[in-house]
Amino acid sequence: MGISNPSVSVSQRVNPGVGEGNEGSLSNQDPPQYFFPNKMGRIILLAMEDVMGRNGVNAILNLARLPDYIEAYPPNNFSKEFSFDDVGQLLQALDEMYGPRGGRGLARRAGHACFKFGVKDFGPMLGIADLTFRVLPLGMKLKVGFEVLAQTFNKFTDHLVSLREDEQYFYWMMERCGTCWGRKSDSPCCHLAVGILEEGLYWVSGGKSFYVEEVSCIATGDSTCTISIGKRPLD
Repeated sequence: MGISNPSVSVSQRVNPGVGEGNEGSLSNQDPPQYFFPNKMGRIILLAMEDVMGRNGVNAILNLARLPDYIEAYPPNNFSKEFSFDDVGQLLQALDEMYGPRGGRGLARRAGHACFKFGVKDFGPMLGIADLTFRVLPLGMKLKVGFEVLAQTFNKFTDHLVSLREDEQYFYWMMERCGTCWGRKSDSPCCHLAVGILEEGLYWVSGGKSFYVEEVSCIATGDSTCTISIGKRPLD
């Protein structure tokens, strides 16, 4: 994939929504259709535990009406059984419990932890932990890194990710997005995805910060969830 210019089993469970709020509410109560592999579901819950502690995760799972995962995280395999619906409910519950601002911050921090856990699992498999990759010029590392990450989501999950760029920005575009699945929101709410990209940029660049902002979101009625990423470090 290249970057072009812009022009019990989870699959058997039907989960109800968890409430209403300005930041997001859940609208999809149909049987799950789209999934993450169990390995990624496990990483999400481990990342939330890293940020909130086990008791915090248990409280969120109860509020999200996902008690089956308490003390029983998904197995560490590639079976696609952790549904988009479950992730949408988890992140909605985060906003319900901590409010939009608190939920946003926790979701981004969980995204940072997701990347740290994920790069240990997926990095050697994808080659992004190799010395050859790490010694590339920064611009090339960013481009290759985004391509590999997009390929990973498209291959292992039911996400539909494409990439665009112009002179100033890369654009991470999700036509099907598991981080806001089933949600309705007044503002973009894919904070977990933003956090993953932020930490990925920090890792690839050797500790630099970049502009990362979600500029459109399916949960607000847009056709894609689009995250803009500045090509040059802020510092």
